[in-house]
Amino acid sequence: MIEFKNVSKTFSLGKREVHAVKNVSLTIQEGEIFGIIGFSGAGKSTLLRLVNMLERPTSGSVLIQDIDVSKLSPKDLRSRRRNIGMIFQNFNLFNSRTVAGNIAYPMKLAGASKKEINERVAELLRFVGLSDKAKDFPDQLSGGQKQRVGIARALATSPDILICDEATSALDPETTADILRLLKKVNRDLGITILLITHEMHVIQSICDKVAVMENGEVIESGEVFDIFTNPNHPTTQRFIRSVQQDMPSQNFLNEWHGNGGGTLYRVIFKGGVTNDPVLSTIARKHGVDFNIVYGSVKELQEKLIGNLLVSFIGNPESVQNVLNELKKIVEIEEVPRNER
Repeated sequence: MIEFKNVSKTFSLGKREVHAVKNVSLTIQEGEIFGIIGFSGAGKSTLLRLVNMLERPTSGSVLIQDIDVSKLSPKDLRSRRRNIGMIFQNFNLFNSRTVAGNIAYPMKLAGASKKEINERVAELLRFVGLSDKAKDFPDQLSGGQKQRVGIARALATSPDILICDEATSALDPETTADILRLLKKVNRDLGITILLITHEMHVIQSICDKVAVMENGEVIESGEVFDIFTNPNHPTTQRFIRSVQQDMPSQNFLNEWHGNGGGTLYRVIFKGGVTNDPVLSTIARKHGVDFNIVYGSVKELQEKLIGNLLVSFIGNPESVQNVLNELKKIVEIEEVPRNER
C-alpha cells in the first residue's frame, strides 16, 4: 500500500517558489491500478517521483507498507527502490546494450549471479513477447517493442510496485492498446501495484481501478473510475471525461433539430444493471407517452455498462412530466440546453 499524507513539494527558482504539490493525501491499495491524470504542470510527475524519493517532500509523508520512505537510511532506500520498477515515456534504454543487456542491467546492479540473470531475462522476454529479440539493439525495435523492453527491465528485480510515467503518450493508438493490455497482465498475473500518470483519459478508462485528478498541484477529485466517469463533479474532470465520451451529437445537429421545430431533448443515462431493463419504454407506455431516440451510445467501463440516450418525449405536458419524475428515480436524466455541444 502507498499512502501520501498531506504531502507538499516546493521548488525554489531564484527568488520565486513553485508549489508543485500541495497538501495531497491519497491511498493506493495493494494490487490496484491507480491513475493520476492532469494537464501539463498539474504536479503529477512530481508526485510520482516522491514515491521512490527521486524528489523528497517539503512537508508531509509518503508511506509504503506503513514505512515512511523519506526516513529510510541510504542503504534501506536503495533496497526499497529495487522493489519499485519504473517505465518512462521515452523508454530510457541503453542504445549500446542489447535487449537482453538492458533487461539484465538492474539485476547486475543488485549483484545477481549470471545464472540468475540469464534465467530471469529469458523468463521476462517470454512474458513480454520478445523472446526473438534478445540480441537486437534498441534502434532495431519499434516504439511498442522498446516499451515492452522497458516493462521487462522494470520487472527484472521482481518489484511489488510499478510506476508508469506517461508510458504510452509516445505511441500510436494501436500500440498504446497493446501496452495497456500488457500492463493489465502485469497487474493480474504478478499482483503488482501499478501507479501511473497520464494526460490521456482513455488510458484511465482502459485499465485503472481508481483515479485522482490533479490541477495546480492539488488533487481536485478522486475515486473509483466508474464513479468518476459517471458523475464527475469538478469542471476539469468533466473536460477530461468529455474528451473520451461520444455521448452527444454535434452542435450543428442540435441547432438543426431545434431549427426544424424539434421538441425538448433529454439526456438519459443508464448505469450498470439498469441498462438491461426496458425502463424507458415501460414508463412511457404507462403514462401514454411516445418517445423518439435521437442519439445513443453504450460503453463498458470496469465490466459495467453505461448507456447514454438523447430522447424527445411526445405527449401532453402533464404526462411527460410524470414520465420524467418516474425516470429520475431510476436513471439520471437532464434537459439538454439548446446551446450544449
